[in-house]
Amino acid sequence: MQNETAEGEAWTALERGEAMRLDALFEAEPDRLQRLVIEHAGIRFDFSKTHLSREVLESFERLAEARDLAGAREALFTGAMVNPTEGRAAEHSAGRGQGAPDSVSLAQALHLRMRALIDAIEAGAFGPVRHILHVGIGGSALGPDFLIDALAREGGERYEAAIVSNVDGIALERATAGFDPQTTLLVIASKTFTTLETMLNARSAIAWLAEGGVADPYGRIVALTASPERAVEFGIDETRVLPFPESVGGRYSLWSSIGFPAALYLGWDAYESLLEGAAAMDRHFRYSPPMRNAPLIAAFADRFYANVRGCETRAVFAYDERLRLLSSYLQQLEMESNGKSAKLDGSPVGRASAAIVWGGAGTDAQHAMFQLLHQGTHSVPVEFVAAIEPGHRLDEEHHRQLLINCFAQGAALMAGKASDDPHRSYPGDRPSTTILLDRIDAATLGALLAFYEHRTFANAVLLGINPFDQFGVELGKEIAKAMDDGADLDFDPSTEALIARAFGEEA
Repeated sequence: MQNETAEGEAWTALERGEAMRLDALFEAEPDRLQRLVIEHAGIRFDFSKTHLSREVLESFERLAEARDLAGAREALFTGAMVNPTEGRAAEHSAGRGQGAPDSVSLAQALHLRMRALIDAIEAGAFGPVRHILHVGIGGSALGPDFLIDALAREGGERYEAAIVSNVDGIALERATAGFDPQTTLLVIASKTFTTLETMLNARSAIAWLAEGGVADPYGRIVALTASPERAVEFGIDETRVLPFPESVGGRYSLWSSIGFPAALYLGWDAYESLLEGAAAMDRHFRYSPPMRNAPLIAAFADRFYANVRGCETRAVFAYDERLRLLSSYLQQLEMESNGKSAKLDGSPVGRASAAIVWGGAGTDAQHAMFQLLHQGTHSVPVEFVAAIEPGHRLDEEHHRQLLINCFAQGAALMAGKASDDPHRSYPGDRPSTTILLDRIDAATLGALLAFYEHRTFANAVLLGINPFDQFGVELGKEIAKAMDDGADLDFDPSTEALIARAFGEEA
């Protein structure tokens, strides 16, 4: 009861707090840069252009204490059951060496198994391999896709890789169009090894291998799964099945065997650097005090804008082509984790939970979306992500203009510009966070993705929800399976009409 009272008081203080403009905050708090810029693991997090005043942060610190965020964080890192609706721990950080000793030992053993298989592939155990065709969906695809795309130049001379997730056959046709079946390694990633989209794509990929003259298609498959027995039943040799624990959720699974295609494509040293970068952020989140803790400050900002300012969305813009898939990655991580309406005890959340995440790549996004951000009626917190070191060898003016545009947008959102002409007036006072990486490499990306994971977890703790289940994705899939099985279901008239139109069946 005492914690509930403290929690209610913290929310009341936040909701009744005085609203100050950003420019006024900089005047009132000349130390904002010192307090609200945090540097760690090669990343600079600048929260100074948010409305997190000293008083707001103090209220959030009291809220975190009332919600026992420190205890929840320790439970996460020590392998306690933090996913009660499924009766599991959430042990993705064990793959980075941060977790219960037994879980860390298991993760290390599974990594050794993965490395041994990569060594065997590179030694010719699968015959010549030039192409990697990875089939998965959701967390089984988004992480490897993001990492390979971001670091493509580091592994492009070794292999060509394609990640296929969409069940639309066009996706698989496009992926295989430039591949030679004789030199293609097929990777099937599915936690349960029953995911409909993945297994359909897998069967079609196997048929493509056979049609291409591969005598033993199953001999060119690697399976990544938490259900190894199903992969063996599917026909894959157990020596080519890389398991991961049930306690590792799909959208948190890049650090497990789901990271195999990235480790193969980039090389094991790069994958180890990824793990080390993530571990550095784990330690920062676990041990840093609240007011110097980047994931926690980010979560405070998320809660402030969603629950105090009523912002329904958050925009993420990567001012680096190598990070173009970041917003897609974050959409699943944040919205699948925290898009909930019930607390852990089953009671209603009673507040907005996850913001709707959207975004794109700068500078393209400036010419598509920034009109709304600068002059629209929606209030949208913006996140800019950029890197100091360029990823190309062209004239340095390219990167200079990219960064100048990034920094200018944040300044313009805050400052605005008054005009007698309402069509040329910019209200300003629009918040943004800037995340500036020293460079884009495996270690820094590991730290960045771990930052977003911990931010997501901290948001969940502040709201009292479980970020590790995802029952909301199941209902549509259940109905689709029932339709596919020909079950006699009483669909609404609209759905019945769509079925009749699409499949030529009687409504």
